Amino acid sequence: MNFLSLANAGIQKLTPYQPGKPIEELQRELGLSEIIKLASNENPLGPSPKVAEALASSVSELSRYPDGNAFRLKQALAEKLSVGADQLTIGNGSNDILEFVPRVFADAESEIIFSEYSFAVYPIATMGVGAKAVVTPAKDWGHDLDAMANAVTEKTRVIFVANPNNPTGTWISKGDLEAFLANVPERVIIVLDEAYAEYLNEPDYPNGVSYISQYPNLIVTRTFSKAYGLAGLRLGYSISSPEMADLLNRIRQPFNVNLPAQEAGLAVLQDKEYLEKSVAVNSAGLRQLVAGFDQLGLSYIPSVANFIAVEVGDNAGDIYQGLLKKGVIVRPVANYAMPRHLRVSVGLESENERFLTALKDVLAGN
Repeated sequence: MNFLSLANAGIQKLTPYQPGKPIEELQRELGLSEIIKLASNENPLGPSPKVAEALASSVSELSRYPDGNAFRLKQALAEKLSVGADQLTIGNGSNDILEFVPRVFADAESEIIFSEYSFAVYPIATMGVGAKAVVTPAKDWGHDLDAMANAVTEKTRVIFVANPNNPTGTWISKGDLEAFLANVPERVIIVLDEAYAEYLNEPDYPNGVSYISQYPNLIVTRTFSKAYGLAGLRLGYSISSPEMADLLNRIRQPFNVNLPAQEAGLAVLQDKEYLEKSVAVNSAGLRQLVAGFDQLGLSYIPSVANFIAVEVGDNAGDIYQGLLKKGVIVRPVANYAMPRHLRVSVGLESENERFLTALKDVLAGN
């Protein structure tokens, strides 16, 4: 039986999402013991100590279902963001919500717009509901918002915009975002993906939440996976109008966010010192990597996130494999139509140095 033929047309065209190679997998393949992973944009600090305490305290309640409405977490987020709890949707990672939006607003007759060189989940979410993916050309490796607005047709239902963008690390200014929001019809849902927003300290970087009252078609998604160091627990959320949140919550699975994730999110929101350290370590790490690339004569895409894409040439796949043999995992991005680049997550100072040393050796043929 050819079950592929039974799947909807969008699913037939998809390939499974490929995450960064796990450390355990490389250990099995090459028998290495000292491995660093700079492939998945994870926080190199490990979790906040307050998270560890919260997880230990929650163990006794693991036989019970979590709060399906995440009441306490929503209250904490609402206070932090100065929004109503009824404007929040909690997800199993922000990916959860990126999938909700097309399911609510799109179908096989719809079009969904996103940029070239943008997050791989956008086409997955689009084609998963059978909608047509409209991919606009990038501008300087980032979003061309004018091109995206001009691509809107009567069939357009959703536009995905990442700020900063993954995998390129580019970002959109206040003026450019404001012009875009004003230029898109209200009937088109705009998803502003701010997964890396906490890392920015640029004065011209827009806070997407501040535009929701003016643009009810705007949904802002954020995550605890990056700066807050909870990637392994899968916790994200969106902020929108109460009406929009109501629609998203209608298809949210019961208990989609587990008890440990909720407790960890509450704990890390109270750990201002951890967030500040995460941002400081990341800023220093980006400077370290950029200096190393400059010394090696390599081009890179300037980034404000917790990763950077470096151009290593037509043999990027071979260089990736060479780094693996030295126990360094980075991310090839040929699947993003960037075959000459590797994406490198920012690690601790010692991890960044080890990567740069390994890269120098591999480029020299050692």
